[in-house]
Amino acid sequence: MTKKQTQAYTEEFRKEAVRRAEQKGNTAASVGRELGISAQQIYNWRRQFNRLSDKQFNSLQGVDYSKKESEEMRKLKRKVHNLEEENEFLKKATAYFAKHQE
Repeated sequence: MTKKQTQAYTEEFRKEAVRRAEQKGNTAASVGRELGISAQQIYNWRRQFNRLSDKQFNSLQGVDYSKKESEEMRKLKRKVHNLEEENEFLKKATAYFAKHQE
C-alpha cells in the first residue's frame, strides 16, 4: 500500500482561504472549489486558527488584542452573523406575506 501524498500549503494561503470563506456571500464549499481544496480542509484550518495562542491569533487579524478581547470579538462576530441571517429571513418572510396579501 502506498502512502497518500499530502500537499503543504503556506500559512498565508490557509489564512486567505479561511478569510474568504468567512466573507458574506461565500461558503467554505465555494471557496474550496475555487481553490481546488475541500471545504473540510478550510473548516480544519479555521478551527486551528481559532485554537492558536493569543499572539498567533492576533496576527491572523492584524490587530493586537488581549486574549479576553479576542474571545469577545469572536463571540460578537458570531452574534452579528446570526443576526444578519435572522434579518435576511425576516426580509424574505415580509416580502412573501406582502405579496400574498394583495
